[in-house]
Formats: sequence, structure tokens, C-alpha cells
Amino acid sequence: MQDLTKIQSFLAHVHPYDSLTDAELAILAGQVEVVTQAAGEKIYTLGEPCRGVYVIVSGEVEITDETGAQISQLGSRNSFGERGLARDGVAVTNARAASDTDMLLVPAEAFHELVDVHPAIAKFFNRSRGAETRKTDLATARISELMTRQVLGITADATIQRAAHLMHAKKVSSLAVLEGGRLVGIVTVRDMARVVSEGLANDAPVSEVMARKIISLPPDALGSDVLHTMLERRIGHLPITDKGTLVGIVTQTDLIRFQALSSAQLVHDIVYADTPSGIAAVTKRLPELLAQLVGAGNPHEVVTRLITDIADAATRRLLALAEEKLGPPPVPYLWLACGSQGRQEQTGVSDQDNCLILDDAMTPEMDGYFKALASFVCDGLNAAGYVYCPGDMMATADRWRQPLRVWKQYFQGWIAQPDTEAQMLASVMFDLRPIGGEDSLFANLQDETLAAASANSIFVTHMIANSLKHTPPLGMFRGFATIRSGEHKNALDLKHNGVVPVVDLGRIYALRGRLTAVNTRARLLAARDEKVISPSGAADLLDAYDLIAETRLQHQARQVRAGEAPDNFMSPTTLSDFERSHLRDAFVVIRTMQSAAGSGRGGLA
Repeated sequence: MQDLTKIQSFLAHVHPYDSLTDAELAILAGQVEVVTQAAGEKIYTLGEPCRGVYVIVSGEVEITDETGAQISQLGSRNSFGERGLARDGVAVTNARAASDTDMLLVPAEAFHELVDVHPAIAKFFNRSRGAETRKTDLATARISELMTRQVLGITADATIQRAAHLMHAKKVSSLAVLEGGRLVGIVTVRDMARVVSEGLANDAPVSEVMARKIISLPPDALGSDVLHTMLERRIGHLPITDKGTLVGIVTQTDLIRFQALSSAQLVHDIVYADTPSGIAAVTKRLPELLAQLVGAGNPHEVVTRLITDIADAATRRLLALAEEKLGPPPVPYLWLACGSQGRQEQTGVSDQDNCLILDDAMTPEMDGYFKALASFVCDGLNAAGYVYCPGDMMATADRWRQPLRVWKQYFQGWIAQPDTEAQMLASVMFDLRPIGGEDSLFANLQDETLAAASANSIFVTHMIANSLKHTPPLGMFRGFATIRSGEHKNALDLKHNGVVPVVDLGRIYALRGRLTAVNTRARLLAARDEKVISPSGAADLLDAYDLIAETRLQHQARQVRAGEAPDNFMSPTTLSDFERSHLRDAFVVIRTMQSAAGSGRGGLA
């Protein structure tokens, strides 16, 4: 197709170029390049500079991801290549001709000019870039909606040749390795590449190349949870298990199809950062991410979970960098977060709260290693915007960097003698969540502590009293009790007087019901399900919490859009009469639930 008239006529019938005038089409026809590829020839590979956007005239093109898994098979009139071009000019997929193919190449400069000048073309290609426009799909979707349920399996003693033949025949990039119906490993096309590179025999068993250390998630996880895990662990396939039973698998291809990479892009960049300063450069984009997530209408629990994922990834990357610098740890350890990170409730304003549990084999002379590790990670988090805890609740403090046996003594002491300090410390430590290291160091500690604490009525009473210290900002005559003086005069503290009272109630319900959930909303739901609070009380409190938490995030998003640093202090004057009325009603619900908890009625009265 060298005739410019024929090229113009073809483009006139291809969307979105059909929105151009005849004169504009004539100019474009003179700019495009005719490209012909034989079947099997590569068009471009991931990581190469993008020459432009391709439009298929005839033939077929196969698009694959970095694992070699097929994303799509494109035919005549389809365009491809715009994703990388619109980002940083580097291809984000692989493309090859599946058959003899003729294409038109719209050069990069011409493509950018079309997008800048023509709204219809800009809208078309923006819509195809899910990273910006469909991010909420993945954030809110359950993995049960995305996963492949019919997982192909093979036994561990099957030959490598049999596995390769099965993957080729079924056009899949992985196989589950099963033993008596139990998942014992996973083998992928990457493992098949090892067969060649390491000279393994084709008749060797699959067990010689399969991945044995399997990372899995439950079917109620979010799509973003899977994508973040894949990026952090640098894996392309993630089994989905329900109580130990394999129920499905999710691949990067499944998620790429969802085109939702905003928060995941930050996780990706953190994973590949080589220095603490590189991590800090990524987390500087957090306010913008928060504003985008809020603006897209995501529920507050999704926004805060995604924001917390960034902190988790930063922490784990800093731990890895610390080990690269210091060498392997002398004994196993577990890094845990408490506070808002522990509860997966971080917003645009967060300090750091963390600690280290060390294996009981630790000896005093080993503490130098862990003190250096804690300093490296805490300094890195501070540089990344997670400022040092004002109360020194960090692993750098000797008190919060101890063997497991000492941690057990801490909790036993707080429960046995619940003085003011014990109440405060227990409140913080009940929100612990493992971030990196040996998870088993925490499992028994959590179960034993919940059992002992809930059985001690005096401790529970003291914890309830401590939880009632944060009160909703209710004034007389249906008004608000705003801050009276200082920098935030006449503002509401949406954290300490709004969200925190509900966080405290959720912790009390978890203590009473021995509930292992750490996230506040999850605690409220579990408390309702376990009848710790009544269905009506739970419904009212959930509605109140949702309204206050979302009001807080909307306030922070407005500040970010205005170029201001986000905070928790909002003037009621920024709300309409309708909004102020509903916010006050939410505060009334919290006060009522606090009163019920203080009287020993919980939410059952």
C-alpha cells in the first residue's frame, strides 16, 4: 500500500482517524510509513524505544507480556504500541507478526501532535490506557472475579518434557504441581528456560525445576494485592488458595487486561529502587496518588489500603537493602508495623510506628546488627516521608527491638498490671501487623495475647476507659466543638476526634471477641458477625465511620489539588449545611457507641 490515496482511504475508515478532515488525513497519509513483517518476525520487544503507533492493514499481530504469555491477538484496523509511547517512549509489551502482516506506522512525533490537537483521538487512546482510566476496576475487584479457575496440574514426578508439551498444547504459561491433590509447587515457562540454560535432561522430573516456596493469596483479596505481590516478589503467576486448597491462579496477563497500574506502578518503582533516596523519590508521588484515588470515587478502605501498600513495599525494600549492606541476619527476625500502617489505614499524613521481634536464639552481641538494620530502615522511612515517631515507638529504640520471649513478658506485664502506660502501649501493640521477615515469630504471640487479655476483666475495663479519652467534637445546639486556639483554630481534628474514636472502639470489640483482624473496618464487620455488637449498632457505626473517613480523605485530596500539604484539620465552613448535618449525626453515633461500651453494654443495648 504505497499509494497515498489508498492510505488516506484506509485511515478514513479506521477509528479514531475517521474523525479527521480530508485535508488532515492527506497530511497524515504522507507522514506514515508502510511496514511489512513476515510471519514470526518481531515488530518490537519490551524495553525498546517506541517508533510510533502501528495500525494493522492486513494479517495478525500477537502481543505478549514479559513472561511470554499472550495478552492479545490483533487483526486488521487494530492499533498497538500507544501505551509505551504515551508513557515514557519505551515499549511495555512484545509484538510479533503472527502471520504475514502489512501495517502503517504513525511516527511518534505525528502521533503526539494528533493527541494534542484532536480531542477525539486523545480520548480514544486515553481510554485504551487503563493505567490512568480504569484503575478503580482492579482496586475494587475481588480475585475470585479475575482468576482462572480451571488450573492445569501435573504431578511432581512427571517429566520436564511432558510439562513443556502440556503448556504448549494448552497455550498456558504455568502448571500447578500437585501431590495427592495438594499444591506442592508451580512450574512456568521461565523454569522451562532453565532446562536449556542449565543443560537439564528432558526426562528429568518436574520437581527439579519447579518453584517450591509458594506464595498464595485467598480469593477475597483485592486485585491490587495480587499485582503488588507479583511486583514485589518479581513473579508472574500467583496461586489462589482457600484454606489450603488450590481454587485458581492469576497471572500478570490477567491483571494487565484490567489495565490498572497506578498504585502498582509505585510499588514497581520501589522494588527496583537501589537506594533509600530512590525510594524517597517514588513516595513523593503519594499525595498525587491519593488525590487520584479519592477523585475516582474509591471507598476509603480501598484508598488507605493502597496507600499503605506503598509503605509496606518501601519497608520491605529497605529491609532488603539493609541486608545487602550488613549481610545476612545472625538469627531470624520479624519487622512489624503498628499504628495506621499496621491497620492498613494510612492517608496522606503518616508517621512511622514499628518494632522488631527477634528469634530467642539471639545473644547480646548480635544486637549491633539489628540496631544497624533498624537505623537504616527507620532513617530510610523518614527520608521517604514517614517521619520518625514522636513517641519513639520504633525499632531503633532498644525497648522495641527484643527477642520473642521478652515480647511475651511485655504483654503479660501490661495485662497483669494495666496502668496508664500499659494501656497506651497495649493499645498500640494490639495493632501489630507483620511486614517483613519470619512471620511465625508473631502467630502464637498474637493468639496467646488475645486469649489472656480478653480473659482479664480488669484489663478489659482499663482498655475501655482508655479508649474513651478521644471524644467526638460535639458542641451545644447541634454545633461542632472546634479547636479553640493555635494554628488550627476553628477547625475539626478529623483524626483524633473523628477516626481515632472508632479505631479505639474497634480494638475493644476485637479484644472482647478475640478477633484477629487488625483493620478497623474489618474489626467492626467481624464484631457484628460474632455478635460482639448488635447488627443495628454495627450498621450505624460503620456508616458513621465511612462518612468521617471519607470526609477526611476528601479534605486531604482538596489540599493536594490546591498544592498544599495534606493534614487532618478541616474547617466546618468548607461543608454545606447538608454535609455538616450528616457529619454531626455521625459523631452522635460514635458518642452513643462509646457510652454503650463504657457502661458495659457494648453495642448490644
